[in-house]
Amino acid sequence: MKTKNLVLMALLLGIGTILHAIIPGLISGMKNDMLLTMMFLGILLFPERKSVLVLGLATGVISAATTTFPGGQLANMIDKPITAFAFFGLYLLVKRFGQSLITAGVLTAIGTMISGAIFLGAALVFAGLPGGAAFTGLFLTVVLPTAAVNTIAIVLIYPVVQSILKRTSFAY
Repeated sequence: MKTKNLVLMALLLGIGTILHAIIPGLISGMKNDMLLTMMFLGILLFPERKSVLVLGLATGVISAATTTFPGGQLANMIDKPITAFAFFGLYLLVKRFGQSLITAGVLTAIGTMISGAIFLGAALVFAGLPGGAAFTGLFLTVVLPTAAVNTIAIVLIYPVVQSILKRTSFAY
């Protein structure tokens, strides 16, 4: 793994961390997870197992530290590495058909829904859902809108990052 790749991944996670920390918790402390979007972007840019592992673990720790969801620390640390490898697996399945902005958007939407389901499932098992909220209710009111927001974000950000990296001496 190259140092410049690590630096760019750290930069993406830093941006995601700031966004994750300042976005307020919406329903029962759940919030739109822009850190997840940055993890997906890092995987799209560096689709190799070591990078996915680093991104998944780092994202899990950072999101655990900035969560507003009661008991969400453990759920985040379980969710993010699993989601990172699920996203990577889906990416490997579809990459042979070509890489496009639509592919990135669809993968991000699916990845966000996977992440939300794992997060809510882990939270339900280890800490319970706050305020007697139902899994389905939180999935429909927080996870699905987050998937839409993350998809829009990746569709806007991914081409910009690709363009910047192509114009610099950075080869990814």
